[in-house]
Amino acid sequence: MAEKKIAKHEARAEKTYNPLDKVHLGESVASEMLRKNPTQLPLREKFIGAGIYALYYVGAFPLYRDIAKHNADGRFAWPIYVGKAVPQGVRKGGFGLGEDPGTALRRRLREHERSIEQCSNLEIADFFCRYLVVEDIWIPLGESLLIKQVSPLWNCVLDGFGIHKPGGGRGSQAMSLWDTIHPGRRLAHGLGANSIARDEIEGRVRRFIMDHPLNQA
Repeated sequence: MAEKKIAKHEARAEKTYNPLDKVHLGESVASEMLRKNPTQLPLREKFIGAGIYALYYVGAFPLYRDIAKHNADGRFAWPIYVGKAVPQGVRKGGFGLGEDPGTALRRRLREHERSIEQCSNLEIADFFCRYLVVEDIWIPLGESLLIKQVSPLWNCVLDGFGIHKPGGGRGSQAMSLWDTIHPGRRLAHGLGANSIARDEIEGRVRRFIMDHPLNQA
């Protein structure tokens, strides 16, 4: 009798698969974007919509040598940054449901292109992009699942690439980790030095890359 009770208990505890579970839906959005063909930056085409995107580095910056290796020969296995562009209503605190997205995704990618073009030690031609226009309700979930899945360096360690222009009180603001490694961006002009030394930041980057699952295979 005891064995039968245990068996029944185990059957009741079996987790039921829900294809509409938010995690599965987020994974489907992320997977769809990763199936897109990468496009070299800067993007030439104009398009309408909001959505998610991933940037890939293939250049010769020494600190990113291993990242570039995983993106060489058309593999594009390791994004260096993942982000989102949401409709205007979401940015203002609304839900964004039914908002006209306009060119939110293209504008956001153009901001990133300018950041890369302005810094002194990166070349825009060394970057590729995958992007996906997505219904607004799935954008934050798709971005979160992508970051968790691929661990992009500029999201996980080198903070600051995705920031917008700082507002007032600039005298009390410090330069981001990203701007410390990649100086020259106009929005960082006049900011104080980061409290973390460049050598320490570079050490964190090297350790993260070395410990990444792609480098353990």
